[in-house]
Amino acid sequence: MIDERIVSPQRTEADEQEASAPVSLRPTSLDDFVGQRQVCENLKVFIEAAKKRGEALDHVLLFGPPGLGKTTLASIVAKELGVGFRATSAPMISKSGDLAAILTNLERNDVLFIDEIHRLNPAIEEVLYSAMEDFQLDLIIGEGPSARSVRIDLQPFTLVGATTRSGMLSTPLRERFGIPLRLDFYSPEELEKIVLRGARLLNMPLSEIGALEIAKRSRGTPRVAGRLLRRVRDFGAVGGAGEIDNKIADMALKRLDVDNYGLDAFDRRYLNCIMQNYGGGPVGADTLAAALSEERDTIEEVIEPFLLKLGFLQRTPRGRMISDLGCEYMGFPKMKAKPAPKQFDLLSVIESEAAD
Repeated sequence: MIDERIVSPQRTEADEQEASAPVSLRPTSLDDFVGQRQVCENLKVFIEAAKKRGEALDHVLLFGPPGLGKTTLASIVAKELGVGFRATSAPMISKSGDLAAILTNLERNDVLFIDEIHRLNPAIEEVLYSAMEDFQLDLIIGEGPSARSVRIDLQPFTLVGATTRSGMLSTPLRERFGIPLRLDFYSPEELEKIVLRGARLLNMPLSEIGALEIAKRSRGTPRVAGRLLRRVRDFGAVGGAGEIDNKIADMALKRLDVDNYGLDAFDRRYLNCIMQNYGGGPVGADTLAAALSEERDTIEEVIEPFLLKLGFLQRTPRGRMISDLGCEYMGFPKMKAKPAPKQFDLLSVIESEAAD
């Protein structure tokens, strides 16, 4: 399954256990946060302004691919503001009563973090609108003739929403976020700093070239970098190595089936499926999902973004196609351009029929 891939940017149960371990690799302040420079600088300004006014920070929307630090940034915002932090995810809020229970327990200026906010129930969204704008809850209690409307005043709070699919947010909900921030993939240099910081926290002897080797194969994602770092540490400890350099890191990552680009067996299987089964494309996403026995959303959100970033894949109106770079990576000959199908010339047919 795709969730078991070591290079998957999706959060796994092992990641949750490691995050709650005595030594966590998550940064705890904006100064410690590596990368996303413009996002962090803007957040510092907004947080400082809110603290000077003694007000709640405006609602924040964090969007971008999984594993880039949206949850970490949300907790840092609360810590920098010096307020309480409550976290939940949209699928866990099944009815308006659940949302009311969370909101009424918030203290003044607290931060509420909702992950996967694009999966929020539309009926709950309607309740959330008045809470975000007026800090009031409008609820209907009871059913039938005895039903009545109740308005509950709330303490001012900051909602931080995180999503990997901002396009699925309804327009009214998106427009209620005063601070929309996009997170992008990290550069190898930024990931090298993240890996070196993690190695120091884990008391792991790691050279700079060893850290760069791990960073280059982390798919531009800190979550993957942290996961690979822990696994390389295991190989180094069992192998009795002193300082872990690029050769030891390379050996460990090859045994984990992670190549120089950060791609694993599933990525190669995906590219091979398009090339061998469908002549390099174009092929539809639903067809690929069925051929690979995976959900379409998983393919679009987890596999394809990094292949598109590398330029190995093309998304066209007719479907997915392997690019020349992808063919070169897989060792296939470059694809010849397929001529576009000629459109049926209806006018000439009518004219020929009229002549007959």
